[in-house]
Formats: sequence, C-alpha cells, structure tokens
Amino acid sequence: MEFGLVGLGRMGGNMARRLARQGIRIAVNNRSHAVSQAIAAETGHLACATLGELVEALATPRIVWLMLPAGEATEAALDALAPLLAPGDLVVDGANAYYKDDQPHADKLAAHKIDFADAGVSGGVWGLDNGYCIMFGGSAAAAARLKPYMEALAPTPTTGWLHTGPVGSGHFVKMVHNGIEYGMMQAFAEGFALMKNKPGFDLDIADISELWRHGSVVRSWLLDLSVDFLAQDQTLDAIEPFVADSGEGRWTALESVEQGIPTPVMSLALMMRFASQGKHDYASRVLAKMRQGFGGHAIREEGK
Repeated sequence: MEFGLVGLGRMGGNMARRLARQGIRIAVNNRSHAVSQAIAAETGHLACATLGELVEALATPRIVWLMLPAGEATEAALDALAPLLAPGDLVVDGANAYYKDDQPHADKLAAHKIDFADAGVSGGVWGLDNGYCIMFGGSAAAAARLKPYMEALAPTPTTGWLHTGPVGSGHFVKMVHNGIEYGMMQAFAEGFALMKNKPGFDLDIADISELWRHGSVVRSWLLDLSVDFLAQDQTLDAIEPFVADSGEGRWTALESVEQGIPTPVMSLALMMRFASQGKHDYASRVLAKMRQGFGGHAIREEGK
C-alpha cells in the first residue's frame, strides 16, 4: 500500500469508495477520525488518526493525495507533511486551488526532495458511479506513478484523465473548466427564465428541457440535471435566489484581465452570481433614488 488520501468530504470520500471498487486499498485520514473509520469500515481501507500515522502506514515511495479546501487547510497539511515524508515521495493537491500557488508548493516540497503534482477533479457527487474527469500537472515521473490511480478514478482507463503538462497546468485547466461551467449554467438559467415568464404560451419547462435532451445541440449533463429537478418542481418558489461562487470563477475572470483575452460570458456569469448574493442591492437602491431625483418616479420601500 503506497497511496494515502487526506480529506474525506463529498469528493474525497467518494474517491476513496471508487478506488475500493477498483480493488485498490489505500490509507485514509480526515480531520474527524470517525469519518475515516466509517469509510474504512465500508471500503476495507486503513483509517489513520493522524498524518504521521498515515505516512508510517505507507510503503515508500509514497503518494499522498490531498482533497482539502484550498488555502489554509491545504497549506497546513503541506507544512505538516514535508518533514514526515521521505525523498522520492509524491504529494498531490486535488483541491480547487489557484494554479499560481502550485509552483511555490512544489518548491517547498522540492527542498525535501519530495515531488508535487496538482490535480483538478471534476465530477461532483456523481463521480463515484460515473468516474471523475481529472486534469493534472506535474513531472513525467509523477504522471507515470499516478497512472494506475487515474485509470481507476476516471470513467474508463483510457478516458477522463489527462496529464496536462508541468506543475500548475492541471489547476489552470480546471479553473478555465469552471469558468466555462459558469457561462453554461447562466445561459440555461436565463433561457428557462425567458420561457417561464412568457405570457400567453403557458410553456411546460420540464417538457421542453426533456425535449432538448434528444438531438438538440444544447444537450448536456447540465441539461440532464435540470430535467431531473424541473420534473419535480417548475416554480422553484421554495428556493432562495442565492448562488455561491467558487474561487475558480473569480480566478478565471482575473486571468482574462491579465492576458487581455475577452471572456465576457464567463465574467458576466460571475457578476450575476455576485448579484444573487445581494451585492447588487445597494447599487439598485442608488439607481432607484437617482431615477426618482430626475424624473420624480416612485420608489418601492423595503417591506411594502
């Protein structure tokens, strides 16, 4: 056993389960040891209470894959692992991390003669059954060592995973992937809103979304997911119109500015998420008051 997985949340836990289904036994660690024990009881993996215990359980050269939140949690894990691991070991950061942080992480571990790879993982909660799409950056040696695990985690051994290039490239490609995802989701949401609010036609949005799944150029997994929830409820009145944004959507917009490459769809989709979070409310109030000022137009008061 040479592979350890740290972080058993929705993605990490299901990755551990998928590896078990493929006959691969690993060591697992989570902030809550009870979670590690539950996963181990289900899969046959080895539950480790600490990072030190996980490192000791693995044969060298080891692979330790982190599925932790980007930022502080990942930084703390890298700092803790560096003195525990041995030369020739490999650390993989599978978080939705900023690609510009990858090379400093690689340099930090290289000082201990430890290799580093960055992996962007897509597939969400469906990855357990359908497999994950994994884009990863790192050395050719790291790619060769990760190959059997990529083959097990991906939809098939030959599809759904790619060594994208040097350190940082995996997270960069995943960042752009998420920016595209923002744009696609926003387009579907706007289209459904136009149809739902069209007077006189009484359009059945669930039937239309199901129709588009068959032969249409807009058929996609996002549409499949939309069909599922629209078949249950088309009004969505119980859903708060609040959409969170991940760091990757913001990083994609910043990248477009840095490169001078226009990405209006992805950037505006990010802006719409900000608006859904109430961050446009003050600007809208200012607009209402300006309109009242120059035209005497009535304004609506909060709660009335």
